Amino acid sequence: MKNTKTELRFFSVPEWKKEETYLREQHKNGWKFVKVSGFCVYHFEKCVPEDVIYQLDYNQNGIAHKEEYVKMFNDCGWEYLQDYVGYSYFRKAASEMDGVEEIFCDDASRLDMMKRVFKGRLIPLLAIFFLIIIPQMIQQSLIDTPFSRGLMILFCIMFVVYLGMFISFAIPYWKYYKSVHKE
Repeated sequence: MKNTKTELRFFSVPEWKKEETYLREQHKNGWKFVKVSGFCVYHFEKCVPEDVIYQLDYNQNGIAHKEEYVKMFNDCGWEYLQDYVGYSYFRKAASEMDGVEEIFCDDASRLDMMKRVFKGRLIPLLAIFFLIIIPQMIQQSLIDTPFSRGLMILFCIMFVVYLGMFISFAIPYWKYYKSVHKE
């Protein structure tokens, strides 16, 4: 019987909650998360099935001051696992939780993390979108050759993909923002 397994899974920028749920379910099924590497390759090792809470935090400043950052979470009982593409991974047995299953103590802290994700991940994508994709679409539309039509199709596909990414982040962010700032 295999004691390890790997799975290829992709979670987009705003899907950290789905990723946390995925890791928790794997642990409940007897597969403890070890690391994620390469392009979304998740590594697990066989374990006793247990309910373990996995949490992700996006904090480039915390990663820059890693020792203090990790110690802060360790002091609260969270086990630090790794950093991957800006996210830090933590886990804690559900039995050790005090009714709160989050590393964030309040909604404002979660909203701050979402803002850090926006600044760290989506602003560079917005720059590419407005400085490369849109100008290239305009430029290719002015040239009438088979090659430029092919490029136009490529940039149109990229336009749709990027727009989808922005919308998939904006909707959950806006909903969460509104729930935090209810009057």
